[in-house]
Amino acid sequence: MYRLLISLLILTLTVVSCKQKITPDEVKHEKPSIFPDYTDVTVPATIAPLNFKMKDEFSKMDVVIEGSANKTIHLQGKKQIEISTKKWTDILEENRGKKIQITVSAKQKNKWIRYAPFSIFVSNDPIDHGLVYRLIAPGYEVYSKMGIYQRKLSNYKQDAIIENTLLSGSCVNCHSFRLTDPDDMSLHIRGKKGGTIIASGDDMKLLNTKTPKTISNFVYPFWHPSGNFITYSVNKTKQVFHESKAKRVEVIDAASDIIVYDVNNNETLFNAKLMQDSTFETFPSFSPNGRTLYFCAAEAKEMPAKYNEVRYNLCSITFDPESATFGDKIDTLFHASAIDKSVTFPRPSPDGKYIMFTLIDYGNFSIWHKEADLYLIDVKTGEVKVMDAANSDDTESYHSWSSNSRWFVFSSRRLNGLYTRPFIAHIDENGTVGKPFLLPQKNTDYYEQLLFSYNIPEFINKKVDLDLRTVEHLANTSGTNVTQRE
Repeated sequence: MYRLLISLLILTLTVVSCKQKITPDEVKHEKPSIFPDYTDVTVPATIAPLNFKMKDEFSKMDVVIEGSANKTIHLQGKKQIEISTKKWTDILEENRGKKIQITVSAKQKNKWIRYAPFSIFVSNDPIDHGLVYRLIAPGYEVYSKMGIYQRKLSNYKQDAIIENTLLSGSCVNCHSFRLTDPDDMSLHIRGKKGGTIIASGDDMKLLNTKTPKTISNFVYPFWHPSGNFITYSVNKTKQVFHESKAKRVEVIDAASDIIVYDVNNNETLFNAKLMQDSTFETFPSFSPNGRTLYFCAAEAKEMPAKYNEVRYNLCSITFDPESATFGDKIDTLFHASAIDKSVTFPRPSPDGKYIMFTLIDYGNFSIWHKEADLYLIDVKTGEVKVMDAANSDDTESYHSWSSNSRWFVFSSRRLNGLYTRPFIAHIDENGTVGKPFLLPQKNTDYYEQLLFSYNIPEFINKKVDLDLRTVEHLANTSGTNVTQRE
């Protein structure tokens, strides 16, 4: 018994000594340079642990995380700081609406250096269950391996929803949900066994979406809040390559129009004002009340010769969901071409207060534009402001809102200029944006090792459950032809 007690005492002392408070040899007044940069960010209380490491060379790290209730987490690590999910969840939950403080010390060249503490604000605003995104290699002509995946935000678990290995030689893209609800889903399968999959409730169908009146199959989607309609652009899209190594590729439309698909009646609805030969129309989206259709419109130019002269404005037209008819007037909400700029990806907030969009110098495919930045327009006042807190010196492209309009996710090339990565930021009811944070991963080397880009990040309010057997069966059928309303 005596030997057992001695052994337990030695073990206890050993465990404690591993995480004894260090005495710094030097104290710096600046905050630590860490990766990912989680200093002074705002996070939801249900986010996965924000593991991090020093950017500078180090042999060991010592970190103390303190909450307002004097509860602390003391951690040490030789490669990174890995936070227990249970302890992290507890300290965030206890500090909703408050800040937690993090003090970092690093052993560098056999000397302990303590840095000024930084804070993380824990918002009272909840965030949705997870994210859905496509992971795609940065190729141009060959599909290679790709897939659409989902990730629960409270942990690091990623699951495949559908991969193109299910259907050899195919491309899966443009997933879209109704107000973050995965029970209503649209996605495209491109290739030999192609078509548009519409999953609505318990019903799933594969559509052949080209009609005599449209220039292409359905392309960029957005659900009507009722679930009864989906608006799509139809595009004749081409890739052209730059001679300069500073720019790689340009994606252009030789022609584009906008239609609305009636889910219940399998009909395509047309409006002449959205299908003008003199205008390129693309990237449609519905307002939260379903009575306004937003889109981007540009004067048609000779393509590709005048690709850098195409500039899109933010426009709208009314839509009556009861009669499934359009208004007779197009309004320009933001005349970007007047300042030699171009609008892409207009996305209205679910509360109806704002429209977020990306602004670039020309064209409509902002993912290849280094100058691409996020902007916000107040729907009521028409005021447009740049979202400085969210932007960087590199590309900010596709973005989407959480269901409560308090968070948004966007893809950015700010880490290395090559691969798009998902960042999340808080936005309050007044449009004030917090510092974005990189989607956390368990291993801080994850993004440095990943050779795929994140594409079209979308919030979901629960797990996506797509029946792959049904998808495979439908892909081996002739599909259902979409009809057109005359």
